[in-house]
Amino acid sequence: MPRAFTRAVSLKLAECELTHLDRAPIDPRAADLQHSAYEDALTDAGYEVVRLAALPDHPDAVFVEDTALLLDGHAIILRPGVASRANETESTATGLAAYFDVHPLGSGSLDGGDVLRIRRTLYVGRSTRTNAEGLGSLREAAAPLGYEVVEAELRGCLHLKSGATFAGPDAHGVPVLLYSERAVDPRQFAGVEAVAVADGEEAAANCLRVGSRLILPAGNPRTAGALRDRGFQVTEVDVSELQKAEAGVTCMSLIDERPNG
Repeated sequence: MPRAFTRAVSLKLAECELTHLDRAPIDPRAADLQHSAYEDALTDAGYEVVRLAALPDHPDAVFVEDTALLLDGHAIILRPGVASRANETESTATGLAAYFDVHPLGSGSLDGGDVLRIRRTLYVGRSTRTNAEGLGSLREAAAPLGYEVVEAELRGCLHLKSGATFAGPDAHGVPVLLYSERAVDPRQFAGVEAVAVADGEEAAANCLRVGSRLILPAGNPRTAGALRDRGFQVTEVDVSELQKAEAGVTCMSLIDERPNG
């Protein structure tokens, strides 16, 4: 059974870092219920959910994706691009050490939400959270593990994966990149068929492939329908309260595809 690593929602979630959204009231208890349903979706997809240690004083700690990158049996511990999140990484490293060979990123800043993996290529977006030094450090760390790092361009979104994610193969084996036309130019990604989300459903560009399932944020019916028409098994989850903190469905877990048996 593969694993998904998560972390509990902090009661201080309303104090989260924001870049592209105006601050709105966030009910952390409602967010916690949505997060639990998200974890249930991971379990239903056949994953063992492993919760990392809670960090109640860190508003953004639920967004574990930004703190590490899992590559086969290796975990690269990242360097989030806002100072308030720096102390999250030590907890992530400790929690993952029993499962992976852990490697700290050397220097710079890099959020995991800016790393889009397609097979053995890691596309990295330069954003307000990820800089050139961090990108270069990842290139140095990933090369010995057999991964190529390619810089990607994005616009008007928090992270690269806010605007594009790899949905995996459809029912005909065609590898699909789901993307928002407002955020990325799909021509920079090789070996995929680019499928744009429906107009007004930009949040659906952030999807999470877990096994044979595709987790999609609720409220994007046309995109969900188009994906089902291609043979994807789509599970929609309500993350509306978490989206006020600029969350996507990828950012709340670290996915380890290896069987743990």
